[in-house]
Amino acid sequence: MSTFGPVMEPFAELGSGIRRLVAPNSSMMTGPGTNTYLFGKKEIAVLDPGPDIRSHREAIMERAGAPIRWILATHTHPDHSPGARILAEITGAIVLGRPAPEGRHQDDTFKPDVFLNDGEKLETGEFALEAVHTPGHASNHVCFLHEATNWLFTGDHVIDGSTVVINPPDGNMKQYIESLRRVRRLECDALAPGHGELIRSPERAIDWIIDHRLERESKVAVALAANPGLTTHELVPHVYTDIDKKLHNLAERSLLAHLLKLQEDGRAIVREGLWKTT
Repeated sequence: MSTFGPVMEPFAELGSGIRRLVAPNSSMMTGPGTNTYLFGKKEIAVLDPGPDIRSHREAIMERAGAPIRWILATHTHPDHSPGARILAEITGAIVLGRPAPEGRHQDDTFKPDVFLNDGEKLETGEFALEAVHTPGHASNHVCFLHEATNWLFTGDHVIDGSTVVINPPDGNMKQYIESLRRVRRLECDALAPGHGELIRSPERAIDWIIDHRLERESKVAVALAANPGLTTHELVPHVYTDIDKKLHNLAERSLLAHLLKLQEDGRAIVREGLWKTT
């Protein structure tokens, strides 16, 4: 896992009617913090209100400077969507997105008023945001294409300065790579991630992620062929030779995602928790 960049300014004007606030939840997993985006000047849409932190909610309402009409979430991990519930109660805003799937590390308080299908749009007199369903990091993950700028707001599908964890069963490596390729075909002018700074070279960033994932997949396949009949826990040190042992438990989740992709591709099988190549 690569390293996030320097500390970000907590507030930034990115373009006409597009503003970014950084939630005060910095960590190894969230980098500088979760990016919350505001769209519009007369009526405001909030994307990814972040965790339920009072100071961040107050900053959102202060920076909005106009009625908040819509709240959207890219997905329901706890650093992206829990702030939606109380913000909606206070403002009366409509909540849009996809509800949380079953499983741990999901925000089941996120209850969208409007379920967003792929290709559906939030259109106002000031801006239009198109939903782009991008499963992989999360099954309910949605990116949003801002039509006027041709910027894609990517949540955790693509982030700045680091790779994301693909954590089965909700995370799916095969779907993730397919979604990355779909996003690349959109030919966006920039990517606005859920963590980190604006990405001005989308194709290069996406190609790097895909190459990194496929290189890791190759290492998994080689390690599996050389060490058949091991559990995921036993395989980790054979594959993740380039990371600190303290991160091995986290790496095991990504390893499982790679193994499940190899299984889907017909290149690996598992019996009683022991993996081997076909």
